[in-house]
Amino acid sequence: MRGHRVPAWPTHTLLPSPRHHYRAMLARGSHRISSLPFSPSIFFSRAMTTTSFNLSPRPSNWKAAAPVPLPGSLTLGAQHNLPKLPVPSLSNTASRLKDSLKPIAWSEEEYNAVVNKIDAFVAGKGPELQTRLVKRAEETPHWLEQWWDDGGYLGYRDSVVINVSYYYGFDQQPSHLPQSPAGRAAGIARAAMIFRQNLKRGLIRPEGTREGPICMDTYRWMFDCCRIPGDGLDWSISYAKEGDQGDSGHIVVIRNNRIWKIDATQNGRILSTEEFEKQIQHIYDNTKIEYPGVGVLTASNRDVWAKDYAELASSYKNASILETIESAAFVISLEASKPADPVHHSRALWHGDIRNGVPVGLRNRWVDKPLQFIIFDNSVAGFMGEHSVMDGTPTARMCDDVLNMLYDPAFDHGAPVSAFSPVPVALDWEVFPAIEKAIAEADVAARELIESQELGYFLTSYGKAAIKSFGVSPDSWAQMVVQLAYKRFLGPEKRTGGTYEAASTRKFYKGRTEAIRVVTSEADAWVQSMDDEGVSAEQRKKLFDEATKKHVSLAKNAGQGQGVDRHLYGLKKLLKEGEDIPELFSDPVLTRSSYWVLSTSAIFSKHFPVYGWGEVVPDGFGVAYMTGYDDRLQYTITSRKEMPNTRFVQEIAKAADDLYALHSEIVLRAKI
Repeated sequence: MRGHRVPAWPTHTLLPSPRHHYRAMLARGSHRISSLPFSPSIFFSRAMTTTSFNLSPRPSNWKAAAPVPLPGSLTLGAQHNLPKLPVPSLSNTASRLKDSLKPIAWSEEEYNAVVNKIDAFVAGKGPELQTRLVKRAEETPHWLEQWWDDGGYLGYRDSVVINVSYYYGFDQQPSHLPQSPAGRAAGIARAAMIFRQNLKRGLIRPEGTREGPICMDTYRWMFDCCRIPGDGLDWSISYAKEGDQGDSGHIVVIRNNRIWKIDATQNGRILSTEEFEKQIQHIYDNTKIEYPGVGVLTASNRDVWAKDYAELASSYKNASILETIESAAFVISLEASKPADPVHHSRALWHGDIRNGVPVGLRNRWVDKPLQFIIFDNSVAGFMGEHSVMDGTPTARMCDDVLNMLYDPAFDHGAPVSAFSPVPVALDWEVFPAIEKAIAEADVAARELIESQELGYFLTSYGKAAIKSFGVSPDSWAQMVVQLAYKRFLGPEKRTGGTYEAASTRKFYKGRTEAIRVVTSEADAWVQSMDDEGVSAEQRKKLFDEATKKHVSLAKNAGQGQGVDRHLYGLKKLLKEGEDIPELFSDPVLTRSSYWVLSTSAIFSKHFPVYGWGEVVPDGFGVAYMTGYDDRLQYTITSRKEMPNTRFVQEIAKAADDLYALHSEIVLRAKI
């Protein structure tokens, strides 16, 4: 699942963490205003009750506003025992950095130059900055949190679509449940509300590793909240109430761009699946025409959206609708698309369809919501997440639990109350000329963004079972496939950037991610051997084992908070105004090493046949992969259209086959 603006070096990461995009800002005012597929005479009437509206400043304590669900409960019982994110030693970071830059440098001269700058930094300004960082770590719960929120996400001004948002595609509706889209949406609504209730009551078992539970702090930002556009800096707002037991709340459903509110509880009980289904079917039956596509405004450049948000909220009626959306437990988008293959399923979730030049999918969404379930007219479904204050692993777990509930024939769908016949409430915007113009411009910007993207999808013919039988880590295997494929893709051209893999640091309090620098000298040596006819299979296997051993070590260090990128970022953030910036931070090798031409990450759910996010640099690829299936590896490759996406997918396929053939040959020779 991740995008963000480009702060001064060092840059950051992706799902489950941020990702950097070097995109042009979505322009406003330079596009032709397209005609709208609804009647202005019906919808463009501005009420007399309007007032001037200035966007509220971001509250200084916004992050503390989301209440913690039942401290000391099962869900959060281990929080007080979690250690703080450490500050790595300066010498260790310097050593790791030198090692990581060796395969990135284009010449021995270039490498020696950056090593000299690292040494000068360690002998000069580095220790002073390290002292400041250690002091900050002692005085704050998490030395990186505020910098990461703002520098990685909330200060990022391009559209969150493609650049920040991510998606999960769901498997088919269980055969024992209704197969209609209303039935699909209803089951998800009830199961998600039950998950929300269990979370608020502290009954969700904490995620964990072999070492124990991991941090659950970001679950506070899962329900009842929303990202808010600001002038240069966004924030998130939470409507969750301290002590709430999950027996109240509403959801928002969008169909043909029309906003509907469904009260999801009645007298302290969550509605039954049948009651949800009746209300959602009512929405289908009573939303036959297309309404103003206000939702597309949320997909604009963030500063543009902030201005449009203020204009939209200048109507009291619209301000009330905004609050209803922002305070909703989650959003369900009912869309007319009918995806029938993995690529269309992916793209329909990632950014929605374009029809007759109009981004109909994004018009029907509110992409600032952290949780948005999407139901298509053929009952295919999935999820779109907003990434800023919550990474992909919590939402993957939530979706997995929701789908597990629905697959269980014993799941309690609830009993409808005979005397209770709820009807959803339609909320129609006041769309005046300024908003009509903003929608038209946002349509153009969204269409251009969507049309700039390419997506490829590939499944290998083998999976985790075979890889483990060879005694190899599936994640390291998948990463080496990518390294081999990319080298072949480049051919004789020099490497222009690094490979990022997300490592979770949630073993620490408020931990999120660290970057695994996948490009190593060991990986390069193995990659080179694979196309050298003079190297034997045994030698290739030896080099491969050295490469994967190195990768496992780097991944372990990153998960322990002992990476390179976050530490260097923190050191640079503590330079004071007027202080000289050490030469190291502008070195071309260092800059190249964090220009993530390959932005990679893995999650797993047996319920996700597709998932992904956007590339993070214009000449790079996003590589979302899964290694949890016994019979296949799954790769989703995203890029701009000018990049030869299909060719890179073909190289992934060939590399995966060649790596399997190498190990099969070694096993066969061992038997002879």
